[in-house]
Amino acid sequence: MRRITWVLAMMMSVMLLLAACGQKDASAVVKDLDHKMSKLQSYEGIGTMTLYSGQQPLEYQVEVRYQDPSYYRIQLTNTKKDIKQIVLRNDEGVFVLTPSLKKSFRFQSDWPDNQGQVYLYQTLIHSILQDNSRQFLTEGDSYVFEVAANYQTDALVKQKIWLDKGDYKPQQVQVTDSEARVVVEMKFTQFEFNKKFDKDAFDMQANMTASANIDPTPLQEDADEAVKDEKSKTPSKEEQDSEDNDKKDNDKGSKDTQGEPDAATSTKPTDESTTEPTVGDELAPGQDEEATQEAVTDDLGSSAGPFGIIKPSYDPQGVSLKDEQEVNSDNHAVMLRYTGTYNYTIMESHQKDMEVGVVPGEYIDLGFTAGVLTGETQKTLTWMDEGIKYQIASADLPTEEMVKIAQSMVDQPGK
Repeated sequence: MRRITWVLAMMMSVMLLLAACGQKDASAVVKDLDHKMSKLQSYEGIGTMTLYSGQQPLEYQVEVRYQDPSYYRIQLTNTKKDIKQIVLRNDEGVFVLTPSLKKSFRFQSDWPDNQGQVYLYQTLIHSILQDNSRQFLTEGDSYVFEVAANYQTDALVKQKIWLDKGDYKPQQVQVTDSEARVVVEMKFTQFEFNKKFDKDAFDMQANMTASANIDPTPLQEDADEAVKDEKSKTPSKEEQDSEDNDKKDNDKGSKDTQGEPDAATSTKPTDESTTEPTVGDELAPGQDEEATQEAVTDDLGSSAGPFGIIKPSYDPQGVSLKDEQEVNSDNHAVMLRYTGTYNYTIMESHQKDMEVGVVPGEYIDLGFTAGVLTGETQKTLTWMDEGIKYQIASADLPTEEMVKIAQSMVDQPGK
C-alpha cells in the first residue's frame, strides 16, 4: 500500500513538473518582450479598430507598416464609406494623406515617439515594460496583460493586451475609461514580423498615387523635363503661326504673372513653405473677434457646393449652441458658436485640392484621422474628413473635449 502511494506521489510530481515547464510567469514574458523590442526591425499588421466614444460605434480597417528605425505607414479605412486616410512618417516628416481627394498635410512632429497608438506594436510593448503594477494571466493560447493606458487623453485609463504565447504577436487590445467601459478596441487578424517592403512603401507620392489609383501631379523636375522635350520638337508652319499670334495676345499678361507659382497646387513642399495657422493664435492688441473670423473665411474652402451643417452629437456638460451661420456664401463655409461651461466655435468648409507645406502645431490622434492643434492661449484643432475641413477654436475648451467633439461629428448627416 505504501508502495502504491509512493508511486502515485511520484507520478503527480512528474505531471506537475511537466505542466510547469510549459508555463511562463510575468517576469519571464516581460524579459522576452524586452529582448524582442531590442531586435525589432519591421512588421506589418492588419485588423479592425472600433471606437465606442460616440453614440454609434465607428469601425475602421487598419493596416500598419513599420520599418526600423522610424518609418511608419498607417492606413485607416472607413468600412461604411470606403474612405482611406494614410498617416505616413519618413525622412521628410509626418504626412496625413487623403489620396481620393488628392490632399496631404505635412507636420513638424516626432510622432509617434511622443504619444501612444493602440495599433502600434511598440506602444503596446512599451506600456507593458514600463508599468511595474502590471497584471498578468494566461488565457488559452494568449498571455494577457492589464496595464496603464499611455495615450493623449486622460479619459483612457487602462488597457488589456492579448499576445500570442508562441511569438508574442498582438491579438487584441481593449482600452477602457475610469468606469471600465471599453472606449477603443483593436483586433488583429494578421501580423508578420520581419516583413520585407518595397523601396517606395513609405514614399509620400507613391502612396498618394497607388491608393488613389490616379496619375500623380508631376513634380517640378518632371515638369521642367517635359518643357525641354516640348521645346525640342520642330513645329509645323501652321503651328508656328498660331503660336506667334497667341504669344502676341498673351505677352502682356504673362509678364504680370511670370514666376508666380501657385502655392495651393504645389506638390513639392519644402521646409521653408510653412502654413501659419489662421485660427488659434492669440489676438493681437486692437484685433477684434469679427476681424479674426473674416481672416478665417479667407482660408476656407472653394465653390464645391454646400454640404449641410454637420453638428456634433456630443456637447460638453453645460454647453449649448448659441447660433449658426454661413460666413461666406462663395466658399460655403459655416460657423457654429457654442456657449456655457466652455465657449468655442466650430467652422466647416470645403477645401481646394492642395498640399500644405509644413504645418506648425501638435499632432492629435482622433482615432479616425489625425488633427493638428495650434495656438497657446487660444487653441484650434483642425482636421479633414470626407473633403471637409473642420476647426474647433477656443480659449478654454480642453483638448480632451475637442477630441470628443471631433469624434462625435463622424458619420453625422448634414443638416
